[in-house]
Amino acid sequence: MSENGIENAFTIDVEDYFQVSAFENDIKRSEWDSIESRVVNNTQCILRMLDKHNIKATFFILGWVAERNKQLVMDISSEGHEIASHGYSHKLIYNQSKSEFRDETLKAKHLLEDIIQKPVNGYRAASYSITKDSLWALDILANAGFKYDSSIYPVVHDRYGIPDAQEMPYVINNSNGQGLIEFPLSVYKIINYNLPVSGGGYFRLYPYFFTKYALASINECDKPFVFYLHPWEVDPGQPRIATNLISRFRHYNNLDRCEERLNKLLNDFNFTTMINVLKNQGYEMLNIDHHACFSNS
Repeated sequence: MSENGIENAFTIDVEDYFQVSAFENDIKRSEWDSIESRVVNNTQCILRMLDKHNIKATFFILGWVAERNKQLVMDISSEGHEIASHGYSHKLIYNQSKSEFRDETLKAKHLLEDIIQKPVNGYRAASYSITKDSLWALDILANAGFKYDSSIYPVVHDRYGIPDAQEMPYVINNSNGQGLIEFPLSVYKIINYNLPVSGGGYFRLYPYFFTKYALASINECDKPFVFYLHPWEVDPGQPRIATNLISRFRHYNNLDRCEERLNKLLNDFNFTTMINVLKNQGYEMLNIDHHACFSNS
């Protein structure tokens, strides 16, 4: 494990392989129930890995998945991991109306809380889809009672990203004075360019030695990083979806190497839940100071 003792946030976005945004034009949501589901077995694989390394993580669970796999949600919670929300339908926020997003957000939050009988404090948008065009979503999240969000990626990307966003946790407040901590995805700075290194497809794309170097450089500055992965990323045997070349590469690249790399990562760094990292950073989850304001434009 990392010698500096800094604890980083290990997070899992719990969704099935056919629910990713890249396949949105290839698979209709109305077809989801008819497709072979692999999310339970894949998530259990990750749970076993975390148990082996004695690590607690934050699981951002899609409401659609939770509704059909309540035992999985209870198992994750009973093993001491943090349950957070990944929304309900994995629809990109900037493709939703404010009322639709509000309804889906509350539905997913209440669903998870009913299952685990605990508050759900964290939220992560589908494909990090809180962009400059959907900052209004932060207001809705604060009003819904979330304590933190982890949806803003300070990078340039065709589907997500706010390149000039802050890179470390910070507090935002809405017009009602309700606070929300934003815990952005981690980047490695190369001069003025933010290189995404938080996990997912980037973890599979880069050689492991580079990922380790980039993440260690964040810890060397006495800062925690966020790492994320999806259960389907440790499942090289998943069915192949007929899609465009870019989406096919992003989704299937190096799936067969991911589990081995993940075991190395869990051994090389210190990890805990997202809410524990925020507490370690001095954020009081129930009495948040006023540091910034939402932009509702």
